[in-house]
Amino acid sequence: MRLNIRAFALALGIHWGLGCFIMGLAGIKHEAPATFVRTVGTMYYGYAPTPLGSLAGMFWGFLDAAVAGALLAWLYNMLLKRFV
Repeated sequence: MRLNIRAFALALGIHWGLGCFIMGLAGIKHEAPATFVRTVGTMYYGYAPTPLGSLAGMFWGFLDAAVAGALLAWLYNMLLKRFV
């Protein structure tokens, strides 16, 4: 069964983007999520445990995971076509 590349990319992007947003907001009050946010913030410009930083993390997280999801779905479909 082939994967719909756009749907898979969108699903991964939304999932990771919302996760980054929630972790950014949680990092305002708690130390453990703030450590995660600061670590990931080294790769995502503007991502910090602040309300505005959480929005930046959501944007970059969505973009990052959507591209990765599209590549994974494309690779899966190519391998499926080749070996099945």
